[in-house]
Amino acid sequence: MLNSRQEKIFKVIVEEYIKTARPIGSKAICDSLKLSSATIRNEMVVLEEKLLLEKTHTSSGRIPSEKGYRYYVDNIMEPKEMNGEDMLKLQTIFHNQSLQINDVILKSMEIISEMTSYTAVVLGKNSSQNKLKKVETIPVDSNNLVALLITDQGHVEHKNISLTEKISGEEIKKMVDLINNLLIGTPINEISQKLEFEIKPIIGKYIKQHEEIYNVFYNAFSDFTKKSDIHLSGRNNILNQPEFDNVSKIKKIVSKLEDNELIKQVEADENGINIYIGNDSHIDEDVTVVKTKYFINNEEGTIAIIGPKRMEYDRVVSLLDYIKQNIER
Repeated sequence: MLNSRQEKIFKVIVEEYIKTARPIGSKAICDSLKLSSATIRNEMVVLEEKLLLEKTHTSSGRIPSEKGYRYYVDNIMEPKEMNGEDMLKLQTIFHNQSLQINDVILKSMEIISEMTSYTAVVLGKNSSQNKLKKVETIPVDSNNLVALLITDQGHVEHKNISLTEKISGEEIKKMVDLINNLLIGTPINEISQKLEFEIKPIIGKYIKQHEEIYNVFYNAFSDFTKKSDIHLSGRNNILNQPEFDNVSKIKKIVSKLEDNELIKQVEADENGINIYIGNDSHIDEDVTVVKTKYFINNEEGTIAIIGPKRMEYDRVVSLLDYIKQNIER
């Protein structure tokens, strides 16, 4: 733990570095703390020994380490009070009666991305409370079709399906009718099991090419139940941060933000606002992910902000908490 003077010095260093993105030297903060440059230098050495600060190769100043950001977030940071302008922008979305709740979530996160110049993520997830209302198929050509799954809560998923064998439209319709007759009202996460144990044993009585058709629909439903909706806003915003100032870093982060399997890992696994810094983010050692779960109409999802480790933590936490409170009302 730090004593009160070390904590004050450390707080100023972290917050100045967040604002300026420039390593902080003792002279830069003496006036604000009313301490001598020598005193601050001595304490900075202690903070470095505690692995909370580190030197850069290009300056005699210090920057927070990953451990330092963690200490700041856990022990010093307090959520920042939202200003009227930020609140007004978000309230315009929350009070728009013409928007569905999913659109409210997406648009509010787009606004946060614009406000912060970070990348916003929304991961929607079907809960077991969603039940099958209807399955439809739309033929594209002789070997391709689109399957639509509609739930009782108005959620619609679609999947492009390629057939390895030529199957008649009549056979496809028989399968769709069988599913709609036997599986309507089934929770989404139980459909694959019911296909296996209730439809597979009898499908041969009704459909000639039953193996091919069964596999097509079984795989489609399995994908539906595993899938999380992924929406990123301001994907390239993070590239405007000075940390990502060379070609190799830019390529690396762009590649990661385009990797849906990696972004799915952003899904929140705890309640409250959670902050994952650097290596703990599971995305990149140079980024922070701040995320939280939301629960609406028996569905859950995750909203998150991806930014540099030099993030305005106090502001981002307040913004995410404000959105969570408003969408869960």
